[in-house]
Amino acid sequence: MSLSDRLATAERESVDDIASSAVAVRGVKDAVVRNLHYLLIEELGTELSDADADEVELRVRIERRLAELLAEENTPLSAVERRQVITDITDNILGYGPIQEFLDDPEITEVMVNNPETIYIERFGKIHRANRRFIDEAHLLRIIDKIVARVGRRIDESSPMVDARLPDGSRVNAVIHPLAINGPMLTVRKFSREPLTANDLIGFGTLSPATATFLEACVRGRLSLLISGGTGTGKTTLLNVVSQYVPEGERIVTIEDAAELRLGQDHVLRLESRPSNIEGKGQVTIRDLVRNSLRMRPDRIIVGEVRGAEALDMLQAMNTGHEGSLSTIHANSPRDALSRLETMVLMAGLDLPVRAIREQVSSALDVLVHLSRLADGTRRVTQISEIEAMEGDTIVMQDIFQFDYSMGVDAEGRHLGRLKSTGIRPKFAARLEYKGIEMSPELFAPEIAEGR
Repeated sequence: MSLSDRLATAERESVDDIASSAVAVRGVKDAVVRNLHYLLIEELGTELSDADADEVELRVRIERRLAELLAEENTPLSAVERRQVITDITDNILGYGPIQEFLDDPEITEVMVNNPETIYIERFGKIHRANRRFIDEAHLLRIIDKIVARVGRRIDESSPMVDARLPDGSRVNAVIHPLAINGPMLTVRKFSREPLTANDLIGFGTLSPATATFLEACVRGRLSLLISGGTGTGKTTLLNVVSQYVPEGERIVTIEDAAELRLGQDHVLRLESRPSNIEGKGQVTIRDLVRNSLRMRPDRIIVGEVRGAEALDMLQAMNTGHEGSLSTIHANSPRDALSRLETMVLMAGLDLPVRAIREQVSSALDVLVHLSRLADGTRRVTQISEIEAMEGDTIVMQDIFQFDYSMGVDAEGRHLGRLKSTGIRPKFAARLEYKGIEMSPELFAPEIAEGR
């Protein structure tokens, strides 16, 4: 073997030795964290589940006790590693374990736990694998139980799926055995700590100044809006923003599966559906809440997401004096959103003619706003359409604003396109003028919508 070959072999062996050493050190540190974690849980017992416990005092006690235990620990750890061990264990016990740092990071919008060993995060619309993990499956299950218990939900083998929320409104979904084959799964869709405004969405490129002004006029003028889009396109965020345009003094009833909307008005009544208990009783569906809301004298009804038979009750409410209602729906396009609404109405079990359903839809809804998640990870409003009337058996729609994909992408793959006006003035503009809400003709000029 030549000298260069021997040097290359020695270098590879040295790198392998360093890597093996690093793995060994990490394994020792993980063992220390695991042992101390479960030792403290055993010592603290029921204090951890006591809702009235002072978290600050509990944190001080845990950190003091950890310092004592680490002083007795024979494992060689540096001062930095000891501090990290204390932080990790404290987050594991009082916070949400290894995902706590991601929940605290404002740049991260989604946290996806595939199993105890695998965590992914979404940052600026792109998914990355995180260099963090749970201690074991029992640790992940304890974090899931902590989250769902705080909102009065449960998860076990008889009910292995659950939707919940964090105190800040972030949406949580969890799936465990026997449905989750590779281990418990946890997905957290984060909400910003401060509610976003229209100016924020304009800054992100989701809206243009012209479309923000347009949507404000629609909401103030009590037009009924439906926001459509795929998963993670920002439907709930946009619903939150346009809800801020509802004038003060109106009585608003919000209906959601897991309460996420954060409205700033004073007169807001929040309703949340409830799953059945362990005996299969006590379920309260979105449809039940929509029906009940009609007896609460609402000026506006805001349904977080319409996904089933409640579509019929929502349409009837819009057609019987509750104009200006708002909701979201999963769909690939505005036309698909109307088709899905039609299907959901049929889920109510009533033998209604398709034409009668379409007539209700065309009469109830005024504006359909569609969001898309583009290839560069950004979330944009790509279409705003006016729902006009029936023409034969078809609901006629007219695009007011459209996203211009023809502008291409830049060197980094970001879309250069913008939301542009089609140059068509909506027919409901005259209705708004009767209410004292004027929309300037320049609002629909392509140059304004392009921001030129």
